[in-house]
Amino acid sequence: MQDDELLRYSRHILLEEFGIDGQARVSAAHALVVGAGGLGSPVALYLAAAGVGRITLVDDDTVDLTNLQRQIAHTTARAGQAKVTSAAEAMLAINPTIAIEPITQRADAQALDRLVAGADVVIDCSDNFATRQAVNKACVAHAKPLVSGAAIRFDGQLSVFDTRDAASPCYACLFPPDADFEETRCAVLGVFGPVVGTIGTLQAHEALKLLAGIGSSLAGQLLMFDGRSTRFDTLRTARDPQCSVCGQRPAV
Repeated sequence: MQDDELLRYSRHILLEEFGIDGQARVSAAHALVVGAGGLGSPVALYLAAAGVGRITLVDDDTVDLTNLQRQIAHTTARAGQAKVTSAAEAMLAINPTIAIEPITQRADAQALDRLVAGADVVIDCSDNFATRQAVNKACVAHAKPLVSGAAIRFDGQLSVFDTRDAASPCYACLFPPDADFEETRCAVLGVFGPVVGTIGTLQAHEALKLLAGIGSSLAGQLLMFDGRSTRFDTLRTARDPQCSVCGQRPAV
């Protein structure tokens, strides 16, 4: 590790649990971030600041004025730009030593199969149920840890799905793909800006722990955040043996 890297990451290296070895693992890692909006903004910025060596950003949307109340990777001057391009610019301004691959397309099953296979950790910052299910399927297929977050109004939730552990559920164990699910979007119901910041920051927190090999993850737990009362609650979760994605007889 070069002198400038030791200086840049010194506050992580000073942590006994992290150290030079943890930083080396982070610097050698590849993170895939799906979504560069409210959740993806703090994820992308913190991963870049921490020195994750390669970060792939996937999003097909462009920066809009209505995004700027919460999507802190973007600016008024970059309205109309692709979100992945805007976010990459912000990330490189923080840390020009990392490699960023911005991909302006929707994260469909074919793209995810290729992208997830090459990642060390996947962070799902998407805003719709179908994409979350597609990301989960790819992560199960390639045995990659998934850090999943969601936020709407004043509420947020977060978990890690890591089916490398036989006891850990996948996203579909908790939220079956065939469930009667009512999609809710912040364009209709609104979202309190700091809530997505809170959940996105915690997603970066969990992803960096996984990459550095420190602590224990949220696998097997669902963390829920109530922004009205600033309160966290945790539910224990378990793998569903009948799950259509990771169960004993997964659907084709």
